Amino acid sequence: MFFLTVLVIVYVFVMGYLGYRGFRGTRTATDYLVAGREIHPVIMALSYGAAFISTSAVVGFGGVAAVYGLGILWLTVLNIFVGIFLAFVLLGSRTRYVGHRLGAHTFPELLGKRYQSSFIQGLTAILILLFMPLYSGVVLMGASKFIEVRFGVEYEIALFFFAALVAMYVAVGGLKGVMYADALQGGIMITGMILLLGMTYVGLGGFASAHERLTQFSPAIVELMGERGHRGWTAMPAFGSELWWTLMSSIVIGVGIGVLAQPQLAVRYMTVKSRRELNRAVLVGGVFILFLTGGVFVTGALSNLYFLNDAEFGVMALLAANRDIEQIIPLFITNYMPGWLGDIFFVSLIAAAMSTVCSQFHAMGAAAGRDFYEDLIRPGSKESATVAVRVGIFITFLMSVALAYILPVHLAGMGAAIVARGTAIFFGLCAATFIPMYVGGLYFRFITRAGATAGALTGFGVSAFWLLFVHRQESSVLLLCDYLFGVPTIAGDARTGFILWAEVDPLVVALPASIAVTQVVSWLTRGLPADHLQRCFETRRP
Repeated sequence: MFFLTVLVIVYVFVMGYLGYRGFRGTRTATDYLVAGREIHPVIMALSYGAAFISTSAVVGFGGVAAVYGLGILWLTVLNIFVGIFLAFVLLGSRTRYVGHRLGAHTFPELLGKRYQSSFIQGLTAILILLFMPLYSGVVLMGASKFIEVRFGVEYEIALFFFAALVAMYVAVGGLKGVMYADALQGGIMITGMILLLGMTYVGLGGFASAHERLTQFSPAIVELMGERGHRGWTAMPAFGSELWWTLMSSIVIGVGIGVLAQPQLAVRYMTVKSRRELNRAVLVGGVFILFLTGGVFVTGALSNLYFLNDAEFGVMALLAANRDIEQIIPLFITNYMPGWLGDIFFVSLIAAAMSTVCSQFHAMGAAAGRDFYEDLIRPGSKESATVAVRVGIFITFLMSVALAYILPVHLAGMGAAIVARGTAIFFGLCAATFIPMYVGGLYFRFITRAGATAGALTGFGVSAFWLLFVHRQESSVLLLCDYLFGVPTIAGDARTGFILWAEVDPLVVALPASIAVTQVVSWLTRGLPADHLQRCFETRRP
């Protein structure tokens, strides 16, 4: 415990120093909101990756990997190809260029100026303020659960102190401080994950032995969950089964595609000097995602071999007792890894949580202070930009902490995977609502203000309807269908067996609907002025 205490103290002091550096380097709204547009590509890539990969990936999706097995590695593939390569090369370069041309400092401001619409800017800001607290709340949950297990303190105490530390740090340092810290935290995360994966394989006799044993013992999970489509920890669930639809539509596609429209990630494209800097960041970002997500997914699956004969813990015991599978990774490290590794990984996990939550609080604060208050309520008043954003950070901090406190108690029936599910919900909502008008605004002149607005509202509306009334994992917990129609979901009575549409993630339905409405309405409505489009789509790049 002494070694861990020293590590935590050193970590907190280093983070404080980086926050101070960010504070000293922040003089203007551009510095506070987009880090002065002068961030090094390696810093940007590590910051992007650290903001992307959080405790929801380590604690939440690590626990999901313990249930589903190595099939979840398809999410790693999609994260690298879509979340890094396509995001940096295609979306990143255009976002940086258009944002620079239009003088945008936030994601809502980028969309609002592209479509010359204060309504779109306000709508985007409101959606961020309403739903990003869910994402930040589950990330706070993941970190607090690990602190609870590691230190043996009450969950509420761990949540309060961790959240307060993060909020104070972001409010002081702005995006510069956040990105400096993210880069360091990204290095800590990679180090911790490499050590954890290596020690996991060592304890199982090496790579080949570990995977042979995982295949050998797979019948244990098949016996428990085979009727739902489970075929073992080293195989994909049966095609078209309940587990296959949950894994592929909610986790792999939902999170893998949803990353493209994350406001807190999109703003990072606007922090570098040129398109070439973004291209240079691809390799660093890809390696980071490979080690972090691939490492934790493999570790989660292999943890079953350590837990197999444990009557109290492990995925099968937790599932049988309807307990949170987010406990898997913390318990695995605490019970089976050397104490020094547990201490190092604890700091790695705190780094993962801080990097993501810092970015979320900054994005929510910017949406509240810059996009909603400053640009809509008091347009033209720029002198109090950082003050308004800091007030926004404080308000959204309270919302996020409240959700992190409430969710473990009131949504425990959501398949015992609240952290992973909350992440997937937010990613899916962002994808269905923002991708058509975001990508369309960057690459297609014909997308109109009306088309972008109609598409966004359609994507959000269909997603909300599907979450509330159709998708089993949410509708059967919220009980609106039970109250109105006497069944858990209007797709059918899921209590009697597998119902296809009750397992299909909202993104699979909402995103195509949003794309179609965006295009049709754009074809039928008046386009934006030619001189504005020329300014957005001029081929010369600064």
